Amino acid sequence: MSDRDEFFTTFLPQLVAAEAALHNGDLKPRLRLWTRSDPVTLFGALGPCNYGWAQVNSTFQWLAPLFLPCHDYRLDLVAADVSGDLAYTVGFERSVHDMEGGNSAERVLRATQVYRREGGQWRVVHRHGDIPPADSSPHAGTYPPVTTYIAPRTR
Repeated sequence: MSDRDEFFTTFLPQLVAAEAALHNGDLKPRLRLWTRSDPVTLFGALGPCNYGWAQVNSTFQWLAPLFLPCHDYRLDLVAADVSGDLAYTVGFERSVHDMEGGNSAERVLRATQVYRREGGQWRVVHRHGDIPPADSSPHAGTYPPVTTYIAPRTR
């Protein structure tokens, strides 16, 4: 299996499962996939800009309990590639959460991540997530083809 095939068929499903777990308050799977070696950075959707594992981990510890129960999580992958020991993904993360009052709501984040192979294992070394702004460009509403990774249901 090529490095690219291994990344797409083995690592990305693990990543999606870890993100789904985080969206249900379980941080451990995400922690297993992140590097502890600098440089490691996080530009989070809720504002934090972290450098170094101590800061990144502190933000993750703060973040995990903020999520309400999540029923569905998926990654709509727009672009990704592998080159040697580096890889990246660009996509939309979509999750459906319980909200106060008993209703459910979809949340959408744009997410760009960078990965580095360390000791034969892929590790996340950078994440930039944000809430997509309204698109008023001439191409609004047109999107490139995507590959969707759906997390296994946890509930």
